[in-house]
Amino acid sequence: MLENRKWVIIGIFCLVGLTYLARLFYLQVLDDTYSLGASKNSIKRVVEIPYRGQIYDRNNQLIVYNTPVYDLYVTPKQVRIPDTSAFCRMMNISVSDFDSIMGLAKNYSPVKPSLFLRQLSKEDFARIQDALVDYRGFEPVISSMRTYPAHTLSNALGYVSEISKKQLDSQDILYYRQGDYIGHNGLEEQYEEQLRGRRGVKFMMQNVHGVNKGSWKNGAYDTLAVAGQNLITGIDVDVQKYADSLMQNKVGAVLAVEPATGEILVSVSAPTYDPNLLSSRFFSKNYRALLRNPYKPLINRPVMSSYRPGSTFKLIQALIAQQQGSLLPTTVYGHAGSPMRCHCRGGNNLRGAVQNSCNPYFYYVFRKFLYFNGEHNTFKASAIGLKQWHDMAEKFGIGSKLGVDLPSEKKGNLPTPEYYDKAYGGTLRWKFSNVYSLSIGEGELLISPLKLVNLAATIANRGWFITPHYIKGFGKAGAGLPAEYLERHETGIDYKYYLPVIDGMRGAVAHGTVTPLANIAGIDLCGKTGTSQNNKFGHKFDHSIFIGFAPMNNPKIAVAVFVENAGWGGKAAASVAALVAERYLKRKTEAKKLEEQVMASNYMPPISGLPVSKKPAPVSPKKDTTQHKPAPVPKPLMTDTKAKPVVAAVLRGN
Repeated sequence: MLENRKWVIIGIFCLVGLTYLARLFYLQVLDDTYSLGASKNSIKRVVEIPYRGQIYDRNNQLIVYNTPVYDLYVTPKQVRIPDTSAFCRMMNISVSDFDSIMGLAKNYSPVKPSLFLRQLSKEDFARIQDALVDYRGFEPVISSMRTYPAHTLSNALGYVSEISKKQLDSQDILYYRQGDYIGHNGLEEQYEEQLRGRRGVKFMMQNVHGVNKGSWKNGAYDTLAVAGQNLITGIDVDVQKYADSLMQNKVGAVLAVEPATGEILVSVSAPTYDPNLLSSRFFSKNYRALLRNPYKPLINRPVMSSYRPGSTFKLIQALIAQQQGSLLPTTVYGHAGSPMRCHCRGGNNLRGAVQNSCNPYFYYVFRKFLYFNGEHNTFKASAIGLKQWHDMAEKFGIGSKLGVDLPSEKKGNLPTPEYYDKAYGGTLRWKFSNVYSLSIGEGELLISPLKLVNLAATIANRGWFITPHYIKGFGKAGAGLPAEYLERHETGIDYKYYLPVIDGMRGAVAHGTVTPLANIAGIDLCGKTGTSQNNKFGHKFDHSIFIGFAPMNNPKIAVAVFVENAGWGGKAAASVAALVAERYLKRKTEAKKLEEQVMASNYMPPISGLPVSKKPAPVSPKKDTTQHKPAPVPKPLMTDTKAKPVVAAVLRGN
């Protein structure tokens, strides 16, 4: 009995021993969890940032590329600096800057590396490289900086800068770390995911002094960085730079699109700035200077600014009234009985009214449209008619976001009956006499240059448009193009109704409201002028507008131009548009006299505090100064998306 107990006890001890041996074998041979944990102090995880995708124009000219630079990181606990003053002189920073940077680094973590100096050029790094050996705790990391060889398109491109704390905290999927770069505004933000690529990770062995001893486990756990995709845009950079030059000493916007595809060819926001200013270690200083600039160069006017469209909106009035049946191409209206005066003679048909931008004509067109529903109560008729007017105009992309591939598009304002019900304190309290300023694109209408260039493209296509967009593809034209930029949007207006309107637009350029020099031979430009009200400096400083396309048949380019404070639409804006169209179609400029006039024009508004007299007065030979009472229009804010109700306004054509 005792002998049996002895063997049982021995068996138990043997079993326990075998269990320990098996567990020890598993931990030391099969499982590397503890090995990895023990290696943390000797293995350094190095994140490899991929090269950001480059950006090209439609002709494969480089717009944005990456320049190699060095970021200098510091680990505060390891820092040993025998002479701070000498170190600061070498780094070309002040002692106070050094103290501030080190304070931020210590607050972040005494033992983790954080950014000390960003974007040192190869020359700057070569100058300090040997001396850095004497200063422990500093480590250079190769990086890249966005470079803009064309020095243009700054507002549309956006910029790349350090990620903000708010963006870090709001990440759905953790990807970015403190100090990482991210696209802000423009195409850099819109296509951030494609441009940024995919980062890689390397595990490096290091000794107790932090000296690298090679790759850990021969790179078995390393992942390679994948460069971002190159973005091909529809921009024609040569025409873009030419349009920039035409908008010197002017405030406004120039947009051009290819009607058949919706690709944006030119996108100018004036005044602009060199995008390289926001792509350097002096980003904060340069950004603050641009932010303080009274002419607001950081605003991307083509998509963010809202203006009254003025007489350019008469084109929509003509189209929807024909479709409704309340207007025929042969319909003639005179000036009698209209509260709006005009620079042209009365008795125009539709073609003549578009050609001469006749205010009374479109006053009567709009009135008949609103009362065409047969309702005898004028209040109800106005509400019913305005609802139909809104729904038909909305199909041209007015009053809502078009969906351009930029993150900052504003929708503008296309008033509804509900809008006026609220403004006038209830239904049946307003009628046509309260809203007739809409007939010539004034009042509560607010439209961006993007919407108007889309209108020009829609008329060029005789009834449809593709949403304007900057992207042409990733890597090559057509590759990865989002489906929404292939879809045709129909306006619901029959093809035949566009023909008399286009005839009138051609007549406006050939012998109508456009300055004769802008009728450039060989491009067959069709267009419509507009003068948008702006009471800030008085009527002679109204905004100059032009939209059009060329050539008349099989159009290749549609263009919209806004020149703030430049007066008559047929002069400043039409001249810029004609020169842009000529340069795109002919690849050269033959209208030298017109070009000389445009280059010499200065329409910069006076800065607050300076007398208005210092602003050169624009030439407005065809401006109409007629009023209908009782009150002036409130001045439009450049970036307004809401308009206050206007009972009466100063109205004019062009």
